[in-house]
Amino acid sequence: MAGGDEIATEQMKDEPLLGLLDVALLAAILCAGAWWLFRGKRKSEPPSAAKSYTIQPTALATQSTETSFIKKLKTSGRSLVVFYGSQTGTGEEFAGRLAKEGIRYRLKGMVADPEECDMEELTALKEIPNSLAVFCLATYGEGDPTDNAMEFYEWLQSGDGDLSGLNYAVFGLGNKTYEHYNEVGKYVDKRLEELGATRVFELGLGDDDANIEEDFITWKDRFWPVVCEYFGIEATGEDVSVRQYRLTEHTDANLDRVYTGEMARLHSLKNQRPPFDAKNPFLSKIKVNRELHKTGDRSCMHIEFDIENSKMRYETGDHLAVYPQNNTELVNRLGELLSVDLDTVITLTNTDEESTKKHPFPCPCSYRTALSHYLDITSNPRTHVLKEIIEYTQDPKDQELLRLMSSNSVEGKQKYTQWIIQDNRNIVHILEDLPSCKPALDHLCELLPRLQARYYSISSSPKVHPDTVHITAVLVQYETPTKRTNKGVATTWLAAKQPAGGDDERCVAPIYIRRSQFRLPTRPQVPIIMIGPGTGLAPFRGFIQERNQLREEGKPVGETILYFGCRKKSEDFIYEEELTEYVNNGTLKMHVAFSRDQKEKVYVTHLLEQNKDELWRVIGENNGNLYVCGDARNMARDVHNIIEKVVQEKGGMTESQAATYVKKMEAQKRYSADVWS
Repeated sequence: MAGGDEIATEQMKDEPLLGLLDVALLAAILCAGAWWLFRGKRKSEPPSAAKSYTIQPTALATQSTETSFIKKLKTSGRSLVVFYGSQTGTGEEFAGRLAKEGIRYRLKGMVADPEECDMEELTALKEIPNSLAVFCLATYGEGDPTDNAMEFYEWLQSGDGDLSGLNYAVFGLGNKTYEHYNEVGKYVDKRLEELGATRVFELGLGDDDANIEEDFITWKDRFWPVVCEYFGIEATGEDVSVRQYRLTEHTDANLDRVYTGEMARLHSLKNQRPPFDAKNPFLSKIKVNRELHKTGDRSCMHIEFDIENSKMRYETGDHLAVYPQNNTELVNRLGELLSVDLDTVITLTNTDEESTKKHPFPCPCSYRTALSHYLDITSNPRTHVLKEIIEYTQDPKDQELLRLMSSNSVEGKQKYTQWIIQDNRNIVHILEDLPSCKPALDHLCELLPRLQARYYSISSSPKVHPDTVHITAVLVQYETPTKRTNKGVATTWLAAKQPAGGDDERCVAPIYIRRSQFRLPTRPQVPIIMIGPGTGLAPFRGFIQERNQLREEGKPVGETILYFGCRKKSEDFIYEEELTEYVNNGTLKMHVAFSRDQKEKVYVTHLLEQNKDELWRVIGENNGNLYVCGDARNMARDVHNIIEKVVQEKGGMTESQAATYVKKMEAQKRYSADVWS
């Protein structure tokens, strides 16, 4: 599975690289050379009268272990702290933008990760004059907080804090295709008030299924005037578009001390040691990569990752996180457009000495490494990126287009939606279509979001495959309105990894396991219904393997019923032979919908409508479990409506009673969804 901030991953914190002696020596050698080299490059760039910032060699600071954000606020003269709960990096990005804009309103801001802070100090924030805490919190899964916000969320639930005197505001990041839309933002906003805090501005709700950038801009444009009125302050009018990081170019770098794609610890991909997680992924060999589609122009891959001797363990229903690399051609194209030697080794160091995040990604590394491993160069750039690159643009028409799209006007928002979102332009496309725009690559590296891990539902059972993890992934490739071909970052990268036998070092991928709540019932005799068209079948393949294994061991196993759908039986009926074998040996009962094998299209939802008696027998009469995996926007929503209808009709309930019954199933983990938009 892969998707927006509701369901994806969190970025890591970078570790210091050089020791003090290394830094001192490096600074002494490079100070003059790197500085004057960079100044020479800047002379050929468009001038900027509106901004000024310092770029100079700097020693790499030590990672802070201080958890007192109150102390940091006091020592640095700040009054605004913006906390983020983020899985894909969007929440953190929005938090950074708010903290940065605070300068315009005499509220010097700081971004904070709640996982790294003593959140009980919120009770003491009132000691700082004009203090304000803002929370940019994403929801993912079934209304769950992000990993880094979990402890804070649980602390709020405990109800121990007296937050009277705390001024706050909340912006939630969610996706309306999910049933528990923005559940975390809504809860935190309500709970803070219950604990005595003062809501300075109304809750903001961002919808990643529509245009979360526009939602955020609309909210913050109304947020700042209210904040100014509340605290009795006025905007300074200062340009807040200042550089957050200082550049050092290492002209004579020690390549043994340069990052080449590691997430945190230097050489972690060569010198592997458990435990393996988001900051320390396991470099797994790909043992199998085979095509599942029989014919047609689409591709679906079955990939098996070797985890033997890794001490990694997974459970049926968990997710596999894969750290991909950007397409080499796209990376090279960016270097060509900006006339930059991508093998130049750089360090970007935070100008805010109080920040715990010293670098935007592991440094030092080459531009090529940053663009390949650390930066998202394929997504649609947000408006603040467009605003920042105006100064590097020479053609007045190009400048005006960027200025319009980065503005808050109705016309500007419409143009951004059409030219960036609907036309699906990434940063490379923008630079190709605006040839007079030549931003400094280090500035672009500062602005672009982090490349995130991609998540896939594991399609195997550890009881059957303890030493491998399987995933099922559709190769993403499509044409945009500008007649360009966009390719999925991870699936394109994985598709090229075809093991040729032996120890092929190229067929490896950094991975880790993310735990899931998508679980088989603890008692195997409980009957289950699984609904998963297309690659929604993935986790259910693991479920079926596990139930089959239990049967072979002579244990009692309840009914195992699968509803699967695809286009054509002869084309994309994935795992057909395997599923047929399970049907023949009595493990599985299967209903299959082939949408295009007849004149009238037939989908999984049609089969569910036809089998209401079976559905009620399992979930109503026998207290069985129901699972849904696949598209959240249409399929999962339609299934939910059908289930409520079945409960109402077959259970003899009112519409309200049926809805309550289904919600109780969800609370009891008898109705679970693993969906994406």
